[in-house]
Amino acid sequence: MVFLSLPSLSSSIDGVLLRSSTPLPGASKALAYLQKNSIPFILLTNGGGKLERERVQELSEKLEVPLSEDNFVQSHTPFKDLLDGSGARKGLRDSTILVTGGDGDKCRRVAESYGFKHVVTPADIITAEPDIWPFSQEFSEYYKSTARPLPNSLDPSKAADPLKIDAIFVFNDPRDWALDIQIIIDLLMSKQGILGTYSVMNGNTTLADNGWQKDGTPKLYFSNPDLLWAAAYPLPRFGQGAFQAALTGVWRQATSQPKLHCVTIGKPYRASYRYAEKVLNKYRTELLSGSSKTEVSPLLKVFMIGDNPESDIRGSNAYDSKSKSVWSSILVKTGVYQDGTVPSYKPDVIVDDVLEGVKWALKERRWKGEIE
Repeated sequence: MVFLSLPSLSSSIDGVLLRSSTPLPGASKALAYLQKNSIPFILLTNGGGKLERERVQELSEKLEVPLSEDNFVQSHTPFKDLLDGSGARKGLRDSTILVTGGDGDKCRRVAESYGFKHVVTPADIITAEPDIWPFSQEFSEYYKSTARPLPNSLDPSKAADPLKIDAIFVFNDPRDWALDIQIIIDLLMSKQGILGTYSVMNGNTTLADNGWQKDGTPKLYFSNPDLLWAAAYPLPRFGQGAFQAALTGVWRQATSQPKLHCVTIGKPYRASYRYAEKVLNKYRTELLSGSSKTEVSPLLKVFMIGDNPESDIRGSNAYDSKSKSVWSSILVKTGVYQDGTVPSYKPDVIVDDVLEGVKWALKERRWKGEIE
């Protein structure tokens, strides 16, 4: 037996289901209805900073709807795909990586839960070498509370095997922008990711990009580009995208280079939508086939419900699915988008909240049931 194609949905969290920690109108009812009727959906968020199971547990308690990690994707969840190599790209499972962002060392624990074996944080570095950023002394006790001994020495002149960072990850919004910008730029200017060194290739006008980021420089990854996000304050607050802009600005001033080479995932980028579609397909197949392993028809249509035109709507409109599924965008008025303004990226429809968005999607797919 082949199941008929059911509507499938992808929803953001902040500004759609929650505002800060408070459930938004209709959120619980919408999710409960989808679950009751076995309608596949995933929660795709540019948020993060904690273990997926912790975030899912919090959401379940706040929304009073039992949720699962099986259909939940945070901004940094796709970093799992970097553990093992692919083609010419080397896997990072056994490499030493710098992870920054989030509260305390929560992001380190997230990275380790994914399978990264050697994770260093800015707290580790400044605790070992306080002079690396002399203006963070007021936070020394905070850093010491999560710091671990470094695996190698920070002094390349005295150590045969100094600390070498192979990749830099911004997992979540950094809390100490100044410290993190200093350490990241030190690494981007270093020879082969060794802190305390300065590449002789930097500024060489005979090389591409004047030699910057050419001497075995660790690759820099950001988990989301959101300049703004919907917090408890009435107006949107700066997010990780603002930190990226600040880092880029300092980089340009320090190097006279217009471009900072980095990889950014999260909505609206294709990599995150592709990962989300993979998760949705797996969840949908398991949900619809059950224990009988019945064949399930291909995923044809996905409705993306989001609050941010720059990320949710832009990404959904631009996504070109390898499986040829069609994505439709639904913009809600409960988050970043300000009602009455013209969104920077036009959705298929603008609705009051997530419940109205789900109703619209079901109607589009000629769903016979009604949400009471």
